[in-house]
Order: sequence, then structure tokens, then C-alpha cells
Amino acid sequence: MPRCSSRIEAPASLNLFSLPSLRDARRWPPAVAVVLFLGLAGCAKPMLVPEATTPQPVRDMPDTFSAVDSATVYDPLRWWTSYEDPALDQLIDTVLAVNFDLVEAVARVDEARARAATAQAGLLPSLSADGSVVYSDSPLNAGQFAAFGGGSPDGEGGDPDAPAPDAGSDRISFTTSSLSAALQYEVDFWGRIRGEAKAAIGDVYAAMADLHTSRLAVLSQVVTTYFEVADLRQQIALTIESLSVIGDRLDVTEDRYRRGLVTSFELYQLRQEFRSAQALLPQLERQHANAESRLAVLAGLYPSQLDALIPERPQPRLAEAAIPTGLPSELLIQRPDVRAAAYRFESARYRIGVARAQLFPTISLGGSLGLQSNELADLFDPGQWIANLTAGLTAPLFQGGRLRANVDASEAAFRRLGAAYARSVLTAYSEVESAMAAHEEERQRYALITDQLAEARASLTLQLDRYERGVGTLTDYLDALRAEVNVRTQLASAGRALAIARLDVHRALGGGWTDGGIQPSIELVEGDVTTAQPLDDVTIRPAIPLLRIPDITSTQD
Repeated sequence: MPRCSSRIEAPASLNLFSLPSLRDARRWPPAVAVVLFLGLAGCAKPMLVPEATTPQPVRDMPDTFSAVDSATVYDPLRWWTSYEDPALDQLIDTVLAVNFDLVEAVARVDEARARAATAQAGLLPSLSADGSVVYSDSPLNAGQFAAFGGGSPDGEGGDPDAPAPDAGSDRISFTTSSLSAALQYEVDFWGRIRGEAKAAIGDVYAAMADLHTSRLAVLSQVVTTYFEVADLRQQIALTIESLSVIGDRLDVTEDRYRRGLVTSFELYQLRQEFRSAQALLPQLERQHANAESRLAVLAGLYPSQLDALIPERPQPRLAEAAIPTGLPSELLIQRPDVRAAAYRFESARYRIGVARAQLFPTISLGGSLGLQSNELADLFDPGQWIANLTAGLTAPLFQGGRLRANVDASEAAFRRLGAAYARSVLTAYSEVESAMAAHEEERQRYALITDQLAEARASLTLQLDRYERGVGTLTDYLDALRAEVNVRTQLASAGRALAIARLDVHRALGGGWTDGGIQPSIELVEGDVTTAQPLDDVTIRPAIPLLRIPDITSTQD
């Protein structure tokens, strides 16, 4: 479509200095009227819809993340497979298919798509068909039929030239049959309907981004809860093992106390440690039951049905390698919450144009074409056709300030959503920085505890060898064994913290799950949103215009 110019070109044969007066407008050439109308209609949109803007934090986004390597490209696809746990992969596939939070989010997308289709329907004429059969029986001396019957039954009054009714008849009856088609169309002169449609399409893409946000949140909850269950099961097993070791150590200490070889302080200290471990076990079992219940809810199952998905001793692999972050600008596309904020910001821009357009007159066109006859048999006679053409203009004169208030409200919403978009960008960048720092710290902590475990096992091996050769004591061996169990408990907790820290990095980067992925592009997406890929499966590939809503048709503005 040609771009709007600041002036309307007239045909060469038209003298711009001797234009016909308004009262002679009926003699204007039709081509001139079309040129003027289309020119004004084409210039209406820039006057009403404000220019697209980019919030300051988006323009000032740093080129790289601090203290991390941003040169490599982040791969968001199915990042949880790095844990190399088939049970976790199967659980996530199950959750993505049946989770009720996702079912609700998909329904919101379908609702937004239906509303967008409703908004787009206003761009097309509405066509309706009507058929009727009307029977009427009225007195001749009343209403519109008084002229036909002479006014009264005795023939006084009325039209003297009207045909007289049949003798003895003081009523008239007739049947009228009609069949017609009617067309109504509102000329979108100010771009109001098109603005509503574009804003509704933006809402669809925002809802799709919200769906991706919900899926990422559910994925994060599943991974977090799965590692919590695995950690608690390991903690319970280690606590039981620790109770056995402390119990053996307590038996030895009690025997030595009876022989006067140790003090009562050492004996009571061991007894307190034993009771503390016993009290910890029910607490861990309660936490484990709670975690399993939450995981079952995420999977849409009852806790008893979860055993088929989770092994008795889950063994996810803890990947310690650094995660490539990519460039900060890619967050604008990877993060679904940022995309949703951008779409809503752009939709608000079009709604300003919609509110402004309501201040101007609306132009409507209508017409009907059909057949009408007093005899049903003659209804389809070509000579019985009827036609009506209408054109109307409705202008708001007084609304009590409501329309101006709508404009003010839409402009305030635009500023509010612009602030929300800017905040989402700053939040995304901050979360990546924090998640990367936390992941690096947890990597170092896990490595240190791993070294500590190697030393504890070396000490245990040494004490066992000394005890078997009769050089060391059983007490030394049990103490070394108890220390080794304690370090393994610390390492299990550190492993869970490392896994969650790695999860936080993927969540901050907007990690995806589909084979198609999210390509870092900000090109306009063309086409009707109602022809987009269905949203009822788990492999949604979102369209990703950054701050532009796709056109309703493939024609560029």
C-alpha cells in the first residue's frame, strides 16, 4: 500500500484554484472523490496512533554480561536433559501434557485468539438474509387503509377516487411475502476497527508468551521438586546409616564408661547426638511426603501413582560446566515474560488510536436486495425485485467527557505498560547476573565438599586398616565412619543446591523446550493470527516480533 504523503495529488485535469463549491459536489467526478477519500483515509492512521517508542532501559542495555562469557550462543532447547536422568525426562513430558496450570494457560490463549477473530471481523462487511410472510387483516375505516375504503362503512369520507370494496365488506386483508439479503459495512476511515484488531492480535501473542512463562515456571517447579525428592530420599538413607554408626559408637562408649575409661560428659554427648539423629528422621520423612505430594499435583496424579515415574533412588547427573549466556539483547526474545510485556506495550499504543478515533464521526454503508410479492407463487418473478441503499454518518456531540476520558485512560495505560516493559527488561538482566554468580559459587562449594569427602574417605580407609592390624581402636574407626557419613550428607545438600542454581540460570535465560526453539530475530511476522499453529500440543513455536504486531493480512502498512 502506498505510504501516506503530506499532500494529496490531484488529477492533472483538475484546476486546484477553481474547485467546485460544496453545493456543486454532486457534479464532482467520481474518480476525484475516490482519490480524496482514500488519501484522507490513508493519512488517518498516523494522526491517531502514536509513533512506536522503545523504553530507555531497552536502548541502554549492555552489550555483554559482567564476569561471564557472553560470546557463545545459549541453547535453550530441552536444557533439563543435561541432568542425564531418563526418569526426569519422562516426568517432564508427562507434566507438560497434563498439568492443569498449562491447561488454564492454553485456554487463555484460545480465548485471546477468539477475541482477536471477533475484532478482525469488523473489517469486513456483514451479510444477512431475511425471509418473511406477513398476513394483515384491518378495518377499512381506520389507519392507513381509510383511504382505500372511503373512511367508513357507509362510504363517507376517504378518497372518492379509491376503488370501492366488495359489497358488504368493511375490512381489507392481504399477504405479503419477501426474501432479501442485506449488507452492512462501517468504513474504517479513522482506523478504529483496524486498531482494535491489531491490539487484539497483540493480546494473542502476549497470551502465548504468558503460556510459555507458565510452562517455564512449571518446568522449574518440576525440576526443583524432583531434586528435592531425590535429596530427601538420600538424606533419609544417610540418616539411617548415621544412626547405625552412632549407635555402634554409643555401645562402645557405654562399655568403656562402665570400665571407667571415659567420662560421663563424652557418654551424654553421644547420647544427645543419637537422639538428635532419631528426631531428624521423622522430620525428613514428613518433608519427603510433602515434596512427593507437590510433585504429584504438578503431574496431575495422586501421590500413590507417582512411584511409576520416579525410581527408588533417583541419580540425576550434576553438570558442573558453565552455561553460555549469549548476548543480553537475546533476553528480549528468549524471556517469555519480556516478550509478553513488549506485546502488551505495543497493543496499548494501538488502543490510543482506537480511543482517539471514537472522537470522530463514523461512516456506515448499507443496502439490501430482494424480492417481494403479495402472492407466494409470484415471489420469484424477476419483476418483483426491490432494492435499498443507505449511507449514514454518526458524530458524537456530547458524551459528558467520556470519550476524552477514554483517551486519557488509554494514554495512561500506554505509559504504565511501557514502565512494566522497562522493568521486565531490567529484571531479566539482573536475574541472569545473579543466577550466574550464584551458580559459580555453588560450583565452587560443591567442588570443595567433594575434596572434603575424598579426605574423609582416605581417613576412613586409614582407620579401618589400623583397626584390622590391631594398631587402631574401634572408636577411631567409628568416628572416621561417622565423619564420612556427615560429609556425604553435606555433599548431597550441596548437589541439590548446585542443581537448583543451574536451573535458576536456565530460568533466567528463558530456557525453552521445543525442537524448533526460539530464533533470535526481530523481523516482522506477517499473516493472520487465526491461521497460526494450533496451541493444543506441547511443541508450540511462538512468533517473536519484538515490538511490532503482525499485520492482519500479508500486506504491509
